[in-house]
Amino acid sequence: MNYDLRIMNVEGGLIKKYILSCIFVLASWFLHAQVSATIDSTSIKIGEQITYKIQVQTDTTSLVVFPEGQTFTPLEMIESYKTDTLKQKDKFNLIKRYGLTQFDSGHYTIPRQKIIIGNKTIFTDSLQVEVRNILVDSTKQGLYDIKPIIEVQKPSSQWWKYALYILVALAIVSGLLYWFLWRKKPLTESEKIALLPPYDRAKLAIKKLEESTYLKQAEFKEYYSELTDIIRKYLDEQVYDHAMESTTEELVNRLRLLKEGNQIDLSPETIKNIEDILRRADLVKFAKSAPDVALAELDRKTIDVEIDHVKEVLPEPTEEEKLLDEQYKEEIERKKKRKKIIITAAVGVAFILTVFTGFSIKYGFNYVVDTIIGNHSKELLEGEWVTSDYGVPPITISTPEVLKRIVPEQNKNTKGMKQPTQTTAFGYGDVTGQFSILVSTSKVSTQGDNKIDLKQVVEKTLKSWENNGAQNMVVKDEKFETPNGAEGLKTYGKGDFPTSKSNDLVKGDYVILAFNSNNVIQEIIITWRDQDVYADQMAKRILNSVELIKPKE
Repeated sequence: MNYDLRIMNVEGGLIKKYILSCIFVLASWFLHAQVSATIDSTSIKIGEQITYKIQVQTDTTSLVVFPEGQTFTPLEMIESYKTDTLKQKDKFNLIKRYGLTQFDSGHYTIPRQKIIIGNKTIFTDSLQVEVRNILVDSTKQGLYDIKPIIEVQKPSSQWWKYALYILVALAIVSGLLYWFLWRKKPLTESEKIALLPPYDRAKLAIKKLEESTYLKQAEFKEYYSELTDIIRKYLDEQVYDHAMESTTEELVNRLRLLKEGNQIDLSPETIKNIEDILRRADLVKFAKSAPDVALAELDRKTIDVEIDHVKEVLPEPTEEEKLLDEQYKEEIERKKKRKKIIITAAVGVAFILTVFTGFSIKYGFNYVVDTIIGNHSKELLEGEWVTSDYGVPPITISTPEVLKRIVPEQNKNTKGMKQPTQTTAFGYGDVTGQFSILVSTSKVSTQGDNKIDLKQVVEKTLKSWENNGAQNMVVKDEKFETPNGAEGLKTYGKGDFPTSKSNDLVKGDYVILAFNSNNVIQEIIITWRDQDVYADQMAKRILNSVELIKPKE
């Protein structure tokens, strides 16, 4: 009897110690951190918002991580509010609120939420919510036609700013070209003189020489240089076209030959006067002779008279000579215009090269070339993307184009037959093109406790590609997790894919995401051409957007 009592006392002591230790552990834990989750209403109408509140009390040294993303499924999180922090002595009281809603009536369970405090993980309790239908009295509520589809304007791009800068620069360059090159400028004094006939120019030059101060300043060399240039230029244009570069003796001999050949009826006196003045000018210019001022004035008057004599004996130009003169003038104008066009074209090319170089430095050479020429992948990447749900249970994904429903091959080949697999698929493009996306959801009937092997699912896809001509497939696997915590298999790599336009193979990249839950297989397949930088960016953006809503258990 005493033995039995001792046993009972020992066992009772052990139980008491166990209970006390558990109480001590729990007490120390709750003293360290306390977590509670509540909602402001357990019954809402369709589309109405409820506030889900998580309250954490912990010390000031612990890092607290609250749930993020769509972790409240089947309810949808529409807003995550900022965390409120209240300090109470040596503890923090953290309050995190979420706005939740649901657009289908029924009874729903908000799943447990994971909160990380320091190096410990705590789960909140699940909560029940009722979503009620909204009763509509059709006798009081009017019915209206469905509103027509309206076009939504795409968000404005910043390219208009660069286009404006280019237009302003182009306007400035065009204005400068017009002002300095194409504008009809008023003629200068020298240009007006150049347009005068040779006789008028010679007479005007004689008059200016008369008004000069050369003789007053005893500048005989300059005086005779201009005087001889006047007569030489006139003879060069009207009589002998090498008068300017000929010596005095050569020019005089040429004038005598022209007279003897009856080509021009110059009097011997005129030729003699011109010869005397040219020889005297040579002495002044080269021998530094200094004639009398009166003789210098007489030489000027003599040249003035001899210019008149030369003009009198010049034959009248024939119609052919007049035509040739007009053609010569037109040719001169054409040359001037051609020169202006060449300068304008050169400035235009330089402007284009400057703009191209500037954009190439800022954005890269290939990007600018693709913008000018056009690149389909670039247009997809920079276009307006669409975020939508596909399949049941839905796969949320952002894509450059809306994915269209397609009929999978297995559904085509087995139409009308009872199959263990039911597949819905949505896609853009195909494997033989530049870029393709495929999203598929399959419900599979399994026997017993057989689990779906995602690697086999992916191998089936790869096998179908090889059957259609793909070769040299490089396969890599790794785990993949969506932002809302859905885990799956990511298979990626490279290969040689067939094209729709030829029998040649082109190198390409691919990514396959595979998920399964409750006999549902979900796949996302992306393929694109190798070395396509825009497609690489699209693939990354698509993968980062993937979210799965797990089917109800």
